[in-house]
Amino acid sequence: QVQLVESGGGLVQAGGSLRLSCAASGRTFSTRAMAWFRQAPGKEREFVASISWIGGIAYYADSVKGRFAISRDYDKNTLYLQMNSLKPEDTAVYYCAARAGIVLLTTTAPSTFGSWGQGTQVTVSS
Repeated sequence: QVQLVESGGGLVQAGGSLRLSCAASGRTFSTRAMAWFRQAPGKEREFVASISWIGGIAYYADSVKGRFAISRDYDKNTLYLQMNSLKPEDTAVYYCAARAGIVLLTTTAPSTFGSWGQGTQVTVSS
């Protein structure tokens, strides 16, 4: 099992930027991919971006492509999400997740990720 702890959320005006971090510990050697999801009140959890843990190949949801950038520091076991040009509709709790199985990076179903963080709130004001 991998333990995940997110940080970096907060309140920002539309057009602003935030960087989220996710520190991983535990059985990190088994990690094959990590991802960011988000969940707004009354909505289902939504895929944001994923990255292959060893190769660093990234994949994005269309709604954030060109504005968000996912990255990882392999040596520090830390995942990042740089969020630029934020919009009010980006407001949500953001979760990081880890997956151990060998699955296509474009497989974004939350059920394919076995480890989750507790989430960090991002609020974008208009």
